[in-house]
Amino acid sequence: MDLDVLNMFVIAGGTLAIPILAFVASFLLWPSALIRIYYWYWRRALGMQVRYANYDDYQFCYSYRGRPGYRPSILMLHGFSAHKDMWLSIVKFLPKNLHLVCVDMPGHEGTTRSALDDYSISGQAKRIHQFVECIKLNRKPFHLVGTSMGGNVAGVYAAQYPEDICSLTLICPAGLPSTTDSKFIKQLRELQESERIDRIPLIPSTPEEMADMLKLCSYVRFKVPQQILQGLVDVRIPHNDFYRKLFLEIAGEKSRHSLHENMSKIKAPTQVIWGKQDQVLDVSGASVLASAIPDCHMYILENCGHSVVVERPRKTANLILEFLALLHSMDNKKKQA
Repeated sequence: MDLDVLNMFVIAGGTLAIPILAFVASFLLWPSALIRIYYWYWRRALGMQVRYANYDDYQFCYSYRGRPGYRPSILMLHGFSAHKDMWLSIVKFLPKNLHLVCVDMPGHEGTTRSALDDYSISGQAKRIHQFVECIKLNRKPFHLVGTSMGGNVAGVYAAQYPEDICSLTLICPAGLPSTTDSKFIKQLRELQESERIDRIPLIPSTPEEMADMLKLCSYVRFKVPQQILQGLVDVRIPHNDFYRKLFLEIAGEKSRHSLHENMSKIKAPTQVIWGKQDQVLDVSGASVLASAIPDCHMYILENCGHSVVVERPRKTANLILEFLALLHSMDNKKKQA
């Protein structure tokens, strides 16, 4: 083989080896960095842009895609200890011409965290209203989506600021009493009795606890490598003290049943989506909402747990789109009548 050609192959092989070795090193030594890069890449691939909005000295971090148009904008509120990027799995299946906004909830990720802030559900709803006014999202009524803690906040928001929204999607929301205790609620009771409430199952601090949390939240059993589990824990550990404070706040008397206390005030057409095998918040909550909200559409997903957004993203996206299309069709019929 010609020496120049041989040298070319050596150089090419070395060039390829560098990123491969960097990837392997990141995976083994800095898995948390790899997770951040993963979300950054996914946002770029889906066309989601990150922006900041300020209300006085308070900063909100959010991502968005598209512009407001004839169809309602969609605002998405994530759950406890998550962040705006949890919605990317659903964004993937939504039309690119829809105006989507995913915000970091108060104290999470890029949004301001302050020891003086009110992290009750009503306090968070007020903060989200400030965000909505900051970016002028309520120039026209929008569709509001919330899951888990974010579902609790979304329901209270719909009750407190009815003029802002045209419709609502609640995905296995918190804030409801249940006749049947979920596995998570039973675990909490056991921890309270043993005075080990600091060991909250949704706040893992080891890879083993992270694996247990994933099993608790998902019906689908994902095979997650040990290094990725470690990376997920490493990302969360600096925030665990805040998560404990937040959990005790939203699980306390003031917020525990906030959605239940406000659901009769919800007037917007509402869609409820719940995983039948939810082990965090019992699926019976869906019937509670359906019986209290006049125009409520309920969907129970078989073979699905609490992490509906992760386990059934395509189905969830389609249900939201079908719901919005139904409302649009009904609105047109009313105008023609």
